[in-house]
Amino acid sequence: MTAGDRSLLAGTVSARVAALDWGVIAGELDRNGAAVAGPLLTPSECDHLIALYDQDAHFRSRIVMARHGFGSGEYKYLDYPLPAPVQELREALYSQLAPIASDWVRRMGGETQFPGAHADFLDRCRAAGQVRPTPLILKYQAGDYNCLHQDLYGDTVFPIQVAILLSQPVSDFTGGEFLVVEQRPRMQSRPEVVSLGQGEAVIFAVNERPVAGSRGDYRVKIRHGVSRVRSGRRHTLGVIFHDAS
Repeated sequence: MTAGDRSLLAGTVSARVAALDWGVIAGELDRNGAAVAGPLLTPSECDHLIALYDQDAHFRSRIVMARHGFGSGEYKYLDYPLPAPVQELREALYSQLAPIASDWVRRMGGETQFPGAHADFLDRCRAAGQVRPTPLILKYQAGDYNCLHQDLYGDTVFPIQVAILLSQPVSDFTGGEFLVVEQRPRMQSRPEVVSLGQGEAVIFAVNERPVAGSRGDYRVKIRHGVSRVRSGRRHTLGVIFHDAS
């Protein structure tokens, strides 16, 4: 961790999010569909969230991936009320991402505009019958992986989401690279391997994003996953902004 990283982590979670260069992040999202940011969580905060995984009272459900053909490994959806750092991340990240998301929808020919506050967006989710929280913690061990997928839980969707690596690469695990794959119209798919440090976030498209072409913007489909973990144990926090039906 650099001196700059330590200085950033001295503030609150909301302050860390606000201190990011959102112009640079928006540019990376526009060019590549994914951007690395942070670190947003301290090592002790990461360890705290990892420790929560074995405390079922904080979660509403557990998914074993192999049972559903999702891959190998497992994850648990957190329940309301969310742990304080997760709630703070969800609110602070949403407020920064909402203008980017609204611009994406406009560029793709849609009319949906997202309110500035996450609480107001959740009102839309509730009106659509989407009331179950979607932030989750994922656990992978040696040999586990996550197939390419999209996190869509209903008709009301916020088009950007965030994953934060909770484990320490090399010392906690090897392998387990985060993958983003773009399915471009009439072209072969484009893969992106995203390297993260502990507490760092990758911000990426949930389903579709606009790409500037010679005749204006066009849509590309995005899927994401995790390559095979070769050794150790890997935990990740997923921050999804729409709730599930």
